[in-house]
Amino acid sequence: MLPHIASQTRKPDEVIVCLSSPEDIDPSCLRNLDFPVRVLISERGLCRQRNRILDSVQDADVVLFLDDDFLMTPTYVEEAERLFQLQPDVAMCTGTVLADGITGPGISVRDGLRLVNVKRGRRSEHAMQIRPIYNAYGCNMAIRMAIVRAAALRFDENLPFYGWLEDVDFSRLVAHYGQVVSARQLEGVHLGTKGGRSGGLRLGYSQIANPLYLMRKRTMSVPQATMQIVRNLAANLVKVWRPEPWVDRKGRLKGNVIAFRDLLKGRLAPQNIEALE
Repeated sequence: MLPHIASQTRKPDEVIVCLSSPEDIDPSCLRNLDFPVRVLISERGLCRQRNRILDSVQDADVVLFLDDDFLMTPTYVEEAERLFQLQPDVAMCTGTVLADGITGPGISVRDGLRLVNVKRGRRSEHAMQIRPIYNAYGCNMAIRMAIVRAAALRFDENLPFYGWLEDVDFSRLVAHYGQVVSARQLEGVHLGTKGGRSGGLRLGYSQIANPLYLMRKRTMSVPQATMQIVRNLAANLVKVWRPEPWVDRKGRLKGNVIAFRDLLKGRLAPQNIEALE
């Protein structure tokens, strides 16, 4: 991903890679790049690692969070900067995902690069095309740091490991201070790489526990939390009989059941997945 960022028409002022172990990156990836890269080490967990980044960039105007399997079109950073300059009421924005491998077997790096390179050389449109949204998509979301600093906003570390729905939670906090939007000009491909994600059991538990936690926290509405739970539970119940090769439906369904059991016992909490294997 790092060499690909070098193709941006507007280079980032700095790229920060937050890892849970120094072994998580090949040092050769950091050589011969024409932008500064800083490596941080943090305790494992998406929310913890994102907070570590926020704590380390207190002088930044805008922070763009990218998953390590998201490929930007060449003008992404340039257009993001233009958006925040022209739209002072925008607090957070997410881009347009041209293809999302998370909903299928995943997209190879080669195919992802082919998709973003189709956009190379395309002239930017003068008018910004943005629309209000309920939440940004965690694989690519940019945040105005003045708001983060003023409101002392942080990702909720009660959502451990993969941090299921952490993007919804953070977006709704940010929405108190400005617009959360999707921008047509910010384009990219989410490869949806299957390695390094939470196992089926933990994710299945989070599919129930996290929406209910956010509902109580009031960063997710009752209808949205209910729909999220029903949709995931129904998918697991139906597809467990003929599961996709890349999805652990049996593990997810088992996690759903354990979560409902904990709900009935009054001990449901997102952090419980830390005791699951």
